[in-house]
Amino acid sequence: MIKQNIFFINFDSLYEILVEIKDNLPFNIVKFKDVEDFLKTLNSNPNNLLISQRQNLKSLLNKGINNKNILCFKDIPLSIDKVMELINIQLVKLKFNHQSKVNIKQYELNLNSKFFSQGPMNLKLTEKEIEIILYLNNSKNKHDVLDLQKNIWKYSAEIETHTVETHIYRLRKKISDKFDDEFFILSDKNGYFIG
Repeated sequence: MIKQNIFFINFDSLYEILVEIKDNLPFNIVKFKDVEDFLKTLNSNPNNLLISQRQNLKSLLNKGINNKNILCFKDIPLSIDKVMELINIQLVKLKFNHQSKVNIKQYELNLNSKFFSQGPMNLKLTEKEIEIILYLNNSKNKHDVLDLQKNIWKYSAEIETHTVETHIYRLRKKISDKFDDEFFILSDKNGYFIG
């Protein structure tokens, strides 16, 4: 898919901000120092815009609109508010996608799709399995059954430990069966940990 252009005329500060994230934007950004620079480029590359679009832009520019209010999206004039809305949407998506992926050892855990993956292989996890992996990964300490009961299941010490052990056993088996990795979640006398 070909990206559309946004033309910035005398928006140096906004342009500099967008340059830093340009690879994640759904459009190209093109900067002009002033209206004359823009018109010169527009006239030298008439094939970039349809004749009606060029005339519309020239008419708008010739009416004396302040340089700082002129941006063009999809090669037609657009308000700064609309451009900022488009940029904000992309930044929210980028942040959401970035926060949803957690790298653990050689694996990637996608919190949105609930896939635990290594290369092209994916394993669907339950919410509780994700909680276990994140809890074990977020600490350098080993976690015993009582600790997991309290912090993952929110149980008191009187509840049987089989729930924790069963979940850990099933999670280890799923990872071992899918990725042939028997050493992802390990345990010793002090508790469970990511190996």
